[in-house]
Amino acid sequence: MTDIDINAPANQQFSNAYSENDLQPAEMLNIITEALLSKKAQDITVLDVSELTTLTEYFVVCHGKSDVQIKALADAAMEEVKKQTGENVWKKEGLHARSWVILDYVNIVVHVMSKEKRDFYGIEHMWNDAKITQIKDTEADT
Repeated sequence: MTDIDINAPANQQFSNAYSENDLQPAEMLNIITEALLSKKAQDITVLDVSELTTLTEYFVVCHGKSDVQIKALADAAMEEVKKQTGENVWKKEGLHARSWVILDYVNIVVHVMSKEKRDFYGIEHMWNDAKITQIKDTEADT
């Protein structure tokens, strides 16, 4: 029988979700939202759900005007995150159907969908206790 000391910190694998070298969520959110803006995403909304669930810290929700744009938005987010951070998406769903694409980066989950799906499912309403930030394209305003 092996004696294992569960309180031994010397072999501790994780101390928290982030190490000193990890990208912080605010940086990742900025990369994702800038990528979405670059492809003209509609109504980008960031929901801070960190105090409401253990599923994730943030949801990024936006919609596109066509299935082609929805795929382009998802591709742009994945490519920019990979290019700037080296991180791959952990799970992705819906890239073939192109009406609702989910990109799961564990601490941030990105929902790119059609306007019809967004209106029908109302993610923002389901998480109405979340801190909500609307992302605006400042370059389009100038």
